[in-house]
Amino acid sequence: MEKIKLMETQDFEGLEKIAAECWHSAYDDLLGEKQVGYMLDKFQSAPAMRAQTQSQGYTYYYVCRGEEKIGYCGLQEQGKDLFLSKLYLCEGERGRGLGQAALAEVVSLAKERGARRVYLTVNKGNGRAVRAYEKFGFSREGEERTPIGEGFFMDDYVYALYL
Repeated sequence: MEKIKLMETQDFEGLEKIAAECWHSAYDDLLGEKQVGYMLDKFQSAPAMRAQTQSQGYTYYYVCRGEEKIGYCGLQEQGKDLFLSKLYLCEGERGRGLGQAALAEVVSLAKERGARRVYLTVNKGNGRAVRAYEKFGFSREGEERTPIGEGFFMDDYVYALYL
């Protein structure tokens, strides 16, 4: 397995570019371009991620192989839990075990911070991501259907890994 590292960043404009690439390739067929565009603007744009960092305690990381940026993730500490809000790899990097390596880095950070669990939400229709999380050892704990505006919903499973 290739070595992956998480590099903390506040380069929100760079994150926004990677987010657009990752999201359109992963979600246009699943959610439609209109919803993907809306969600990118609302949650994955430079202003949105900057605000999440400043007011909601998020920390953003590039997922790197060497010095090459191949994805990104966003984490939020919530007491003894670490919420994995975002973990996305660029299209050409998927299916090569790099997501598993990135998850290992997230778990390592969680342990360093004394977290008792890492949890996340994943779109119910994103079978590839669901399989990846289950392969890593995450267990399904529930479901959520969250309205996000403009008539759109996030229809997700909740997964957790206890440390």
